[in-house]
Amino acid sequence: MEITVDRDILLKSLGYAYGIIEKKSALPILSNVLIEATDSKMRITTTDLDIIYSEEIPAISVDKKGSTTTSANILYDILRKLLAGSKVALSLKNENKLQLISGNSKFNLLCITPDNFPLSNENFEASTFKINSKNLLKLLNKTKIAISNDETRHYLNGIFLHKSTFQNQTFLTAVSTDSHRLSHSSVQMNSNIDFEPSILPKKTVFQLIPLLENNTSEVEISNNKSKIKFINNNSFLISKVIDGKFPDYKKVVPQNNEKILEANLSDFKNSIERVTSVSADRKEGVKMFIMKDNLQLSVNSPNSGEGTENIKAKYNADQMIISFNSRYLIDIASQIEGNNIIINLQNPGSPALIKDPSDKDSFYVIMPMKI
Repeated sequence: MEITVDRDILLKSLGYAYGIIEKKSALPILSNVLIEATDSKMRITTTDLDIIYSEEIPAISVDKKGSTTTSANILYDILRKLLAGSKVALSLKNENKLQLISGNSKFNLLCITPDNFPLSNENFEASTFKINSKNLLKLLNKTKIAISNDETRHYLNGIFLHKSTFQNQTFLTAVSTDSHRLSHSSVQMNSNIDFEPSILPKKTVFQLIPLLENNTSEVEISNNKSKIKFINNNSFLISKVIDGKFPDYKKVVPQNNEKILEANLSDFKNSIERVTSVSADRKEGVKMFIMKDNLQLSVNSPNSGEGTENIKAKYNADQMIISFNSRYLIDIASQIEGNNIIINLQNPGSPALIKDPSDKDSFYVIMPMKI
């Protein structure tokens, strides 16, 4: 194998692939990146057995076809330190040595033959549809905040992606919950899409997000009961899905929260961040004293002190005092796109429904804390 590539392109691609690799793997080959040179292109692939990421990148020249695997960590570190805009020549000297030359730098990297590199050959053709990358990014960003870290309920450790219908319209819907809060977001789709409901693991979600952030094209999605595949331009990602049944989240969405609080989003978010400054671990609840035209936010930390702030707000009911986890409120506020935040309330002990006036297909549910 003899190939020359652009350092910047290879570094960017390897940056996406590098995130999948487990830093401490019992199988040495799983710490490696598979490099394949064919015709005028180069393909790099990494896997942790649960996720496979592969991307095809253009080569400046391919003098000899071939393939090998070498340490992704070392290769990434070398590329990161080479000059931007430089050219990188890769040459396989023997099955155990890959030579890298760029400018005045030369490296000999240890290799493992690619024969045992694990790849997936499953057929996903039965159900395939396309979605704009920005729409998929929206679903993941708005629901990633409520993914649970509780390993005892593994079916909550991801985002539930499924087809839904409302008023004769078809949607691709994403939902996550950690039992203290719930995030829900949908995008309208063609009614003919065929999609097996899947729970995307947290690691897969956070691997997809940076890939989608730098793309404006469509993403092709196909899946079966055990795996899901995303194809985006010259790359694809295959991931196992979480084996489990996601709970019926519709049962916990409040239906009769008629007390409505509306506040400026920026004022609300910034005020919470300021009053929580008195809490060293930022785990204190923020108490909300809601009045007709005013909202008082306060945090009282037994170990650090007290912070209080008032902002303008609109409220259509009698005064109420309710407390929420401040971090949860900030997470939700960070995903709202409009200028205002709307909180639908019932009483101090019941869950609140939070809406984004600029996005009718997204909402959040949050449980109050004991005052």
